[in-house]
Amino acid sequence: MAIKITDECINCGACEAECPNTAIYEGGLEWSFAEGTELSGKIHSKTGISAEADEELEPVSYDFYYIATDKCTECKGFHEEPQCAAVCPVECCVPDEDNVETEEELLSKKAFLHSENE
Repeated sequence: MAIKITDECINCGACEAECPNTAIYEGGLEWSFAEGTELSGKIHSKTGISAEADEELEPVSYDFYYIATDKCTECKGFHEEPQCAAVCPVECCVPDEDNVETEEELLSKKAFLHSENE
């Protein structure tokens, strides 16, 4: 399952630099599929977003850091555990029960984001 940042976030930004998929953004900032990935062209995500890879999309939160679910792989294929949760001083990076994915799905998403051949 993807990770989400709760409203207990203190906006320290420690998590942002740790994300290997560039899936974490400061509140109020737009995000894109292309940033930090190998994606280009039209993207159709599992959550129903259709957009050009470099198109700037609506922030998920305006008040605190957030994770773009479509880019979160729980660090599978990079690290043993989600790095955002490992560095968060207030433990607000938690599993997102609304976006449950298997390890296989997360690894497939990683391969998609970084144009790896499976």
